[in-house]
Amino acid sequence: MEIVLATRNQNKVKELKAILKGLNLKFLTLQDFPDMPDIVEDGKTFEENAVKKAKEIARITGKIALADDSGIEVQALNNAPGVYSARFAGEKAADSANNKKLLGLLKDIPLKKRKARFVCVIAIAEPEGRVYTTEGELKGVIALKFAGKRGFGYDPLFIVPRYKKTVAQLSAGVKNRISHRSKALRKSKGILKQLLN
Repeated sequence: MEIVLATRNQNKVKELKAILKGLNLKFLTLQDFPDMPDIVEDGKTFEENAVKKAKEIARITGKIALADDSGIEVQALNNAPGVYSARFAGEKAADSANNKKLLGLLKDIPLKKRKARFVCVIAIAEPEGRVYTTEGELKGVIALKFAGKRGFGYDPLFIVPRYKKTVAQLSAGVKNRISHRSKALRKSKGILKQLLN
């Protein structure tokens, strides 16, 4: 069965494929549909954005689509950046710019008051319009400075207390076991297995 992963982000594609391996699926991405219009993520929640992306892509391609919307919520910033995580420092901002903005906003806040969580909502949509969603989260603390070379997004700033390391310092294997995205995806595996039957 073919499934369209609703992203052009190759880091995300690699992660999604690694976590979903073992299912009898052929993965397509938005790279396989060069004429696919950009879908405006104007939802107020991660779920609204994920559902909108999955439904649109399933409708346009006629195939099952899997979309995720994810981001970081920082308690001291009233859960910002939230749905604006990818464009926190501007519409096409690089990860480094988003991270620098976050560090700047937290500069006078001590480590113990820098609680945060990564959130991911996965939406799976069928071309006929049915949608299924799952959610995962990873709790942690925002570091005082960048640490680690792996991962992407806010990984170099997000300390996982259990490991006393940032996500960017963890191996891909550990990240794919504990991340917000892996938790949401593992829950969605059951849905995908039912759709395969």
